[in-house]
Amino acid sequence: MDRRQFIAGAGAAVAALPVERLAAQATVAAAPAEAMPGDARLNTAFDAILAETIRASPQFATSLGFDKGANAALRGKLDDNSAAARARDLARAKAAAARLRAIAPDTLSPQKRIDREVVLYSIDQQMVGPERFGIDTPIRPYRITQQGGVYFSLPDFLDSTHPVQTVFDAEAYLSRLGAMGGALDTDTAVQQEQAARGLLAPDFSLDLALGQMRKLRAPAPADHPMVASLVRRAAAAKLPGDWRGRAAQLVERSVYPALDRQIAAVTRLRRGARSAAGLGAVPNGAAIYAAALAGATTTTLSPAEVHRMGLEEVADLSAQLDAILKGQGMSQGSVGARLAALNASPAQLYPDTPAGRAALIASLNTGVRAMQAKLPRAFTNPPNAPLEIKAVPAEIQDGASNGYYYRAPLDGSRPAIYWINLKSVADWPKYTLPSLTYHEGVPGHHLQISTAQRADTHVLRKISFFGAYLEGWALYAEQLADELGGYAGPIERAGYLQSFLFRAARLVVDTGIHAQGWSRERATQYMVDTVGFAPGRSQREIERYCTMPGQACSYKIGHASWLRARKKAQEIAGDRFDLKRFHDVLESGAVPLVMLEKLTEEQARAMRG
Repeated sequence: MDRRQFIAGAGAAVAALPVERLAAQATVAAAPAEAMPGDARLNTAFDAILAETIRASPQFATSLGFDKGANAALRGKLDDNSAAARARDLARAKAAAARLRAIAPDTLSPQKRIDREVVLYSIDQQMVGPERFGIDTPIRPYRITQQGGVYFSLPDFLDSTHPVQTVFDAEAYLSRLGAMGGALDTDTAVQQEQAARGLLAPDFSLDLALGQMRKLRAPAPADHPMVASLVRRAAAAKLPGDWRGRAAQLVERSVYPALDRQIAAVTRLRRGARSAAGLGAVPNGAAIYAAALAGATTTTLSPAEVHRMGLEEVADLSAQLDAILKGQGMSQGSVGARLAALNASPAQLYPDTPAGRAALIASLNTGVRAMQAKLPRAFTNPPNAPLEIKAVPAEIQDGASNGYYYRAPLDGSRPAIYWINLKSVADWPKYTLPSLTYHEGVPGHHLQISTAQRADTHVLRKISFFGAYLEGWALYAEQLADELGGYAGPIERAGYLQSFLFRAARLVVDTGIHAQGWSRERATQYMVDTVGFAPGRSQREIERYCTMPGQACSYKIGHASWLRARKKAQEIAGDRFDLKRFHDVLESGAVPLVMLEKLTEEQARAMRG
């Protein structure tokens, strides 16, 4: 999501809003719904904040399906990614926070009090990066990396998010494509300014970014994927016009010259780039990492505490995997070595061919359908929203994550997308795929976000984003899938436990890199040895953590919170505990972890009666 979308909650110090205050607000969640004098005022404030956010971020408007009617002109515009825009965003966030704080909590109904606190929390998070560090967000402290920057995100946005159903849409696509050159130049300028302050990604990140930029620059303009996307979809919609010729001209005259300038500038910056992987090597790096870790986890855990938790989890999960593998006749070598051997088994691999990739994606779709049929056993009214499964585009797969999820717009104009990086099919042994699908699809991200989007709440709450809540749920969903019989035998269960081991190892390597001075090579080797992932896949993961500090820790810490919440709810409700009603908390939308646990406690008391 875009840096200006304050509801993204993308990394800040949790002290911006005391957790005790959030918890206090959460304890009233189960009170009877009754309108209060301030409710209408809060809704009016939310409407104004959303409208301002939409106007400031045309791409966000498109992603939500809000670039229609009075906002239709936004469909042809790009976000302003300049330093001046960041300053305006900060001022807008401060004004929004002041407006919400002027509404006294005691004038609000119970649910509205929670809504106010959650949105305030998100706004406060948005301000930390610009206000304290002069950056977009602590979790993304560098403007250009192997998976950050206009060059990386905009082609994907145009292909997967910008609609092409009418001539108006196609013209808007051309407008955005024509503006890409200016956006690239702005990124270049911002990165140069930040580099002068010591905020520049490590040398290996810039090498990867330059490689991807050159791939983006390589095709003849008429054959460029951004041109092909428009031509293909315009043809499917039977839209008349010379879309190829006009788009190719924009690529040749605007995009490529700006891309050439960016390649030249980043090449110059690369000469002075450091090889050290972590934030400890940049000015104020320890403070940036503390803010990133706190924002990613919505906790006050220190790097040392997170590191220790990771080591303990790694030991426990390794022991569980050891027992399963021995039961399958695999007893020689470390757990990581045995998993690596299993990963390389020909029986576990799809062919490294287009047909093999197609078969792999077909298997994922089969898994989604099978799990969808099981959901009524654990959910009151599980959504059945459409989900597309796609391979990550080849031009960005070198730097992209291994798997990720794009939510559907609120108007349902396109389905949600679950992306899988198929740069190397060998990265995806068959026994590991079910847990990935349960994480990204159902009952993971797709179910949770689809549930939140249909809830009877304000849009700001429908789209609230707290990484530890979302990623914690997705890991919990992998475990829930086990309870629902989603894994076929011990080997697939080993894949699910390996997924957990991977997330536990992330706690170790993320804090190792950014707080203990680990090198990229040391962190990669730890991942290979511990988890059994192939070196290439492990290195791509580590490289991501180097440029997105803290984010990798949100998964396992969030998962632990979901498990605590369920255990406490079971203790409170006793024999009246209802798993379906426990999962109804998803209807409330994403919240900080401390609020999640209080909400589920109140829910459990209601079960008990």
